[in-house]
Amino acid sequence: MAALPQISEAEFEVMKIVWKYAPVNTNEITEHLTRTTSWSPKTIQTLVKRLVNKGALSYEKQGRVFVYTPLVGKNEYIGQESSSFLNRFYDGNISKMLSAYIENDKLTANEIDTLRSLLSNNKGEN
Repeated sequence: MAALPQISEAEFEVMKIVWKYAPVNTNEITEHLTRTTSWSPKTIQTLVKRLVNKGALSYEKQGRVFVYTPLVGKNEYIGQESSSFLNRFYDGNISKMLSAYIENDKLTANEIDTLRSLLSNNKGEN
């Protein structure tokens, strides 16, 4: 599988809008992001252009507006980033990561119960 493009945190915010509303035009992206960020429309347009240049978005001109669709799947991208995080900080060992979260009280009792349930339901499937 080919590596997915590197997406900055700001670009990821744009991608979240595109994943949720695609196909979505520039004005709609700008409208959503100006409600949740302090970014100017020009900044948002720059982020969108970067994502097109990186191959994360495609666009089609419809009349006077550009309409964007993702070329990168949300689950695929999040999976890659999760693996990258796990490899970078925990040598690819999910047990180390969970231990660190549990030992530092980063997981609630409810989250631990959910993990127990997930693990017991997945026994022997992999």
